Amino acid sequence: MTLARPRLGKPAASPEEIFRALFRPMGIDGVYGRAGAYEAIVEALGAFISKERDAKAEVVRFPPVVSRALIERSGYLKSFPHLLGCVCALGGGEKRVGAAVARFEAGETWTDALESSELVLAPAACYPVYPMAAARGPIPREGLLFDVACDCFRREPSREIDRLQSFRMREFVAIGAPEQATAFRQSWKARAAGLVDKLELNYRIEAASDPFFGRAGAMVGRFQVEQELKFELVIPVRSAESPTACMSFNYHRDHFGQTWAMRGENGEAAHTACVAFGMDRLAVALFATHGTNAAQWPASVRSALSL
Repeated sequence: MTLARPRLGKPAASPEEIFRALFRPMGIDGVYGRAGAYEAIVEALGAFISKERDAKAEVVRFPPVVSRALIERSGYLKSFPHLLGCVCALGGGEKRVGAAVARFEAGETWTDALESSELVLAPAACYPVYPMAAARGPIPREGLLFDVACDCFRREPSREIDRLQSFRMREFVAIGAPEQATAFRQSWKARAAGLVDKLELNYRIEAASDPFFGRAGAMVGRFQVEQELKFELVIPVRSAESPTACMSFNYHRDHFGQTWAMRGENGEAAHTACVAFGMDRLAVALFATHGTNAAQWPASVRSALSL
């Protein structure tokens, strides 16, 4: 399969060059500090994407943690248990906590004293929006649109800068009738191509699947591809042969509608769809394509990002 946009030649910067120039090691693979020049591009991308937001969309920014009960009910634990990060803390009173600290000071194991909390690290930006919408009552006939974002976490340690454990995600979410959700997803597949064209990025859009857990999960993934429930916009970062998924276009059918009892005015379960922007992956793709010095990027790209 060829790229939908003609290649502009060899990437201007390798992942190694990008890492040296713009990332700061913190001792854990996939968790890095980011230089100011890198963050400036992430912020510019955020403003660039905001221009595409529907005027009717409600803007919500979520914290990097969500309720464990929410994630359990959403089905994430069943589908992606290998990616989930839980928040744990020392508890049990002063004596128990003090004993754990003493074991640490003696060079012994202390983490066995940790207790799971009611929080988990957010694996995606959209999960909290569905129970929030459901709590408001029937979904109006015209449907609902949201612009959501948060810092996310997925436990997949990697030294590749396009696969971080801690990363930023932005999503536009549609909730409504089946035809509204599918039309939203279809329109964004076309609109996304126009956005990356403005950024002069090479890309293609292809059917994809989520990384479901286990052998049974592989079957679910194949069904997802066959039913075209998920598409990804991929961009060469490390190579054209193994491009990086930087955006996704997802149709959940009535999964969240049934899970959270989201109903339309006709009583039918609501359908949902979303377009997700991997903010860090898009930033890395820009640096890989145009070089580590944003001041030397093409004038058209700098203009699109208001740099």
